[in-house]
Amino acid sequence: MSAETLTTQLKAGLDAPICLTWELTYACNLQCIHCLSSSGQRDPRELSTAEAKHVLDELRDLQVFYINIGGGEPMVRRDFFELVEYSVGNGIGVKFSTNGAFIDTEKARRLASMDYLDIQISLDGVDAATNDAVRGAGSFDMAMRAMQHLADADFGPFKISVVVTRQNVPQLDRFKALADSFGAQLRVTRLRPSGRGVDSWDHLHPTNGQQREIYDWLMANGEHVLTGDSFFHLNALGDPLPGLNMCGAGRVVCLIDPVGDVYACPFVIHDEFLAGNVRDPGGFSKVWKHSELFTSLREPQSAGACASCGSFDACQGGCMAAKFFTGLPLDGPDPECVGGDGEVALAQLAAVPVVLKPRPSQDHTKPERRLVVT
Repeated sequence: MSAETLTTQLKAGLDAPICLTWELTYACNLQCIHCLSSSGQRDPRELSTAEAKHVLDELRDLQVFYINIGGGEPMVRRDFFELVEYSVGNGIGVKFSTNGAFIDTEKARRLASMDYLDIQISLDGVDAATNDAVRGAGSFDMAMRAMQHLADADFGPFKISVVVTRQNVPQLDRFKALADSFGAQLRVTRLRPSGRGVDSWDHLHPTNGQQREIYDWLMANGEHVLTGDSFFHLNALGDPLPGLNMCGAGRVVCLIDPVGDVYACPFVIHDEFLAGNVRDPGGFSKVWKHSELFTSLREPQSAGACASCGSFDACQGGCMAAKFFTGLPLDGPDPECVGGDGEVALAQLAAVPVVLKPRPSQDHTKPERRLVVT
């Protein structure tokens, strides 16, 4: 099967998601200024242990291969290990993202003893100054301690997960060296204006010139670096990057949030992209297979304003979430379009006297001072 045929098939949707992200809790000890889910405080409607296990039973029956667990900070939940062990026992692999706060010597050993488990430690700078400006004071040292605990416990090749920003693009080689020093794998993902990122994106997102740097770096290192398929908008620059290179929202990916709401993707936590709830009759399976939103997303999409661009087949118009939360139409150019069309569209939008950009539907930020990037 050709790559083009496979992409066409995937756009029509699958019987089960390839990549399902499950935010177990909105509770978090940090308040990263780009947090896609605006986490901080726990939501009292959070799924119970029994409800979470029921969802895992559904995913097993759907033959979901693995799930990405996040938050918030997933290890805050007292039943974290119970749920992970239940998932693995159901034949569903677990990849979970953590800031590392709760990985001490004992927990590192427990994690290392488990099969079918992968860990991503979040780090957004190779030094405290760069990382802590985004993730909070002390978060760099906390992540480094967690990585050392995992290494000492012989966990194996865990992952270092980096959200690429304007400030850390020059550090990509050093991130790779850091991962290599731990025998870990580097994972870099694109910054989206989601959650608290709506307010910090203008200051954090890479410049147009840096987009070329990122592309060149990924072309040189992509065989050994994971991207979560999040940089497909860069394909307009030349040869395609490894990956599906398409927007998988509601087609091959989706998000379950802590209260059971199912969204088209982790970066569009907004009522417009809410497909249903796992507590509804029919559960997750019915949402995935029959929701009106997911059905519409699986229909052929218009190229819109990008139809006349010769690079549309390569970049597919870019990221739906990035367009939505910057106020651009979903059939318009990506705000980080490498051809510059996104910058033009954003400038035109800024010239309109009153523009109400969409805001995330949920905000669990703790009522305290936020860090400001200058």
